Amino acid sequence: MPVGIPRAQDRGEREVVVHAVSECWPYARSGGLGEAVRGIAQHQALAGFPTHIVIPLYRGIRERFELEPRTDPFPVSVGRHHHTVRIFTATGTTDAADVHFVECDPLFDRAGLYGDHLGDFADNPLRFVVYARAVLELLPALSRDPPVLHVHDWHAAPSAAQLRTELADDPWYSQVPIVLTVHNVGYQGEYDLSILGDLGLPQDGRLEWKGRANFLKGALVYSDIVTTVSPTHADELCTDMGGSGLDPMFAALGDRLVGILNGIDYRVWDPSHDPEIAARYDAEDLTGRRDDREALRNEYALPHEPDVPIFAMTARLARQKGFDIILASGIVGEQGMQWIFLGEGEERYRRALSDLARRHPRRVATCFDFSESREHRLLAGADFLVMPSLYEPCGLTQMRAQRYGALPVARRVGGLADTVEDGVSGFLFDEYSPEAFAETVERARVAWADRAQLQEAMRDAMHRDFSWEASVIQYQAVYQRAGTVREGAGTP
Repeated sequence: MPVGIPRAQDRGEREVVVHAVSECWPYARSGGLGEAVRGIAQHQALAGFPTHIVIPLYRGIRERFELEPRTDPFPVSVGRHHHTVRIFTATGTTDAADVHFVECDPLFDRAGLYGDHLGDFADNPLRFVVYARAVLELLPALSRDPPVLHVHDWHAAPSAAQLRTELADDPWYSQVPIVLTVHNVGYQGEYDLSILGDLGLPQDGRLEWKGRANFLKGALVYSDIVTTVSPTHADELCTDMGGSGLDPMFAALGDRLVGILNGIDYRVWDPSHDPEIAARYDAEDLTGRRDDREALRNEYALPHEPDVPIFAMTARLARQKGFDIILASGIVGEQGMQWIFLGEGEERYRRALSDLARRHPRRVATCFDFSESREHRLLAGADFLVMPSLYEPCGLTQMRAQRYGALPVARRVGGLADTVEDGVSGFLFDEYSPEAFAETVERARVAWADRAQLQEAMRDAMHRDFSWEASVIQYQAVYQRAGTVREGAGTP
């Protein structure tokens, strides 16, 4: 451990967990990853487990949050690259978990997290290999005994390889269990093989896959237990269609691959005390929801048509989210329905949705300036939430929607299959096609006409438990298993 990082004192009998992740809400977020990691870490801490999150210190964090130095500057070397880093800690927050930041301005003092308008940063491998090595240097300052290192997605994955190779002979580090969570297998950290030698990473094949360096594949090899964010997605990862090329690696894990459903924070997502919405309501009294529907129509300049349901979508404008089949279905803009699209992303989908809104101004509205407050208002006022995803490892929006009484119209994949009950708390379809999507939308529209039955479905959805508490228990069991694997074997 470098000079300048004081070793942690005894933190008691409870296991210390350190989450290594490239983003964490509200400090830095590009999608669901940052929110999911914050959710599990905060609820682990609230349950009494000493919990830490370590992310890079991006430019926007320093501008918006109070930080204090945790360490003196110390050197980090990876291959032929040498950098000086320092650790900061968030102060003045209500976070239950401790949040720490790896400062290395040449690598992270940039406007974007992973890239800019020209694309991904060319030095992303270097950035996250340096970050991962700094996380390992920090571990003894966070826990007297070896903690659980919980690695998330490919950006933090190099820490698994570094821990099991460079630090394999260290008696303390060799006892650290590694748990990897795969949030989105579509992003694996694939690069030319030459970067492995350049960054001082193992070149024995463990970080290679199909002739390329692959950071996520390496973490699958070096981790003690691998989790993903829903039980159904764990099964999907082992298939040719769901594993994004890594399905043999996932299948080989056997029972060391575990699916644990993400949750939502009911302190933030609850219509009975939500300050962002026009009128509060709950499952027992849905009266306020009528006001939220009309407020939503006002916000998006849609005409007040009480006999017309509102179908809404809040998502990244990306192929994964099903926009291709939505646009090909021809159902958006038809009479008898209103549609609202909220999200940021690819220009081709933005243009297509804008064109629909121009052609059908009374039935289609768009907003490409996403904010969480807008999402709160959308879910409180919409009748149905549309999620026809090509793939969806877990998804959080369908859980929030049910909490607010907006019934999901979704494809039966990943976490959508685990959290929506067809014909009871929402409407599901299987085939990824415009026809299947349109048929399910029509089924929802017909069901909407029976208001009494629809309100029963809304109440059922609002009563479902999507809290983090059950996930905390499951993760604790995973950590214990990872410790057993570490005690009973060398590198898996």
